[in-house]
Amino acid sequence: MNGTIGESLKLVTVLMQSLKAPIGCEAAVAPPFTALYSVGVTLQESEYQLAAQDCFWENAGAYTGEISPVFLKDLSCSYVLVGHSERRQFFGETDAAVNRKIDAALRNDLKPVCCVGETLDQYNAKETYTVIERQIKQALVGIGARDLESIVIAYEPIWAIGTGKTATSGYAAEVHAFIRNLLGKLYDAPTADLVRIIYGGSVKTSNAEELLRESQIDGLLVGGASLDGEQFAQIIKAAEVKAVAAQ
Repeated sequence: MNGTIGESLKLVTVLMQSLKAPIGCEAAVAPPFTALYSVGVTLQESEYQLAAQDCFWENAGAYTGEISPVFLKDLSCSYVLVGHSERRQFFGETDAAVNRKIDAALRNDLKPVCCVGETLDQYNAKETYTVIERQIKQALVGIGARDLESIVIAYEPIWAIGTGKTATSGYAAEVHAFIRNLLGKLYDAPTADLVRIIYGGSVKTSNAEELLRESQIDGLLVGGASLDGEQFAQIIKAAEVKAVAAQ
């Protein structure tokens, strides 16, 4: 919940001045709902994608205050976050709700970014893999292999969000490998290999490159650092380095 329309436009303007277009990788911005239209118009001729921070699971109806995936598609959104840790933490979003939102996004040709991750208590209790397995299995109920390629999985350890703490790149890579292995069991290995698994949790310019060196980490979900257009551009450049190295 950051950025008026004017502030959001200034941010993406600085971003595009710092980096005209991402090369070899994809980059998306997810402004508040009120700024989606204006930011979308600004990005129209650019290589940057537009993402929304959430959506509802119905296309229309008596759901005051909710945002339909149809509305987001109408604004030319490509991606939508679902199950973000803050939605789960502050608004009681359940795994079942995440599943319905993923289904709704896919039905409307939006790519859902499904966020999963453990709390500090769960981390300390060594429940990380149990929690993530439950979240992913329930999020993907009824989702076929053909649709899986359109889903991005974002691992965001809740204990590392906004705390200044960051999972080590090695630890994050281990969790990413677990997620990919789980997807292979739920579907098959070739399908699992097509899924982008990205990391979010106090990502900043100082650790982006190190995180992206890990082969299991396909990209980054950037929080506070994305509120500075120049910093965000530097993080995207780290992803460009990874893309070049992979060629």
